[in-house]
Amino acid sequence: MRAFDELVAEAEAADMAGWDFGWLEGRATEERPPWGYARLLAERLALAGSALDIDTGGGEVVAAAPVLPSRMVVTEGWPPNAEAARATLGPRGVEVVETPQGAPLPFADGSFELVTSRHPVRPDWPEIARVLQPGGRYFAQHVGPASAFELIEFFLGPLPEQRRGRDPQREAAEAEAAGLRVTALPTARLRMEFFDIGAVVWTLRKCVWWVPDFSVERYRDRLRELDGLIRRDGAFVAHSSRHLIEATR
Repeated sequence: MRAFDELVAEAEAADMAGWDFGWLEGRATEERPPWGYARLLAERLALAGSALDIDTGGGEVVAAAPVLPSRMVVTEGWPPNAEAARATLGPRGVEVVETPQGAPLPFADGSFELVTSRHPVRPDWPEIARVLQPGGRYFAQHVGPASAFELIEFFLGPLPEQRRGRDPQREAAEAEAAGLRVTALPTARLRMEFFDIGAVVWTLRKCVWWVPDFSVERYRDRLRELDGLIRRDGAFVAHSSRHLIEATR
């Protein structure tokens, strides 16, 4: 394995645009949920006349669908990701709308047959219900509770209150309260492995909400300690959690 400083410098210099995790190839792994979200999404997009994808990142998941609705719109709050989404999806006629996080969706009531999202930052159930047509569907894969917390708590210490967030049953109750009927809610707990410290640095730069004050200089001592653990054990193991949620209005 290469030296600590070389691995860290490489990860610090890497491009963060878009939502592609290809940089981690061979350096980290994450078990996939059993349901195959991208395939299921493509099936639903092919049958819809209009669809909205929220928090689309660089548009990578939508771009993987062979057939898109005649009206396909995506939203994204981070300008570099929105730019990447325009480059990826614009040639296919997809409208990319920059929407600040937490702001109302800039669409009329009942605008879409289908609303989707892969790992939304925070689902706004009243807004999702509002922009869905009567009989329309919400289909998404959400991050579940205590996802990657072995890694997060390595840097931040115990976070008992935060571990209770993103509970799928609570999210389903909030969706129902907004006027949706939840029809499916499978969950999965999935193994993650980081094989070098550069993979950890890159991931914490990409997933900025995991350790919000992260910088290499601020956490250099903890990074060196983690680097030693990885060299000793061969990998640092954490676990992500995911749930699929489908609902109708």
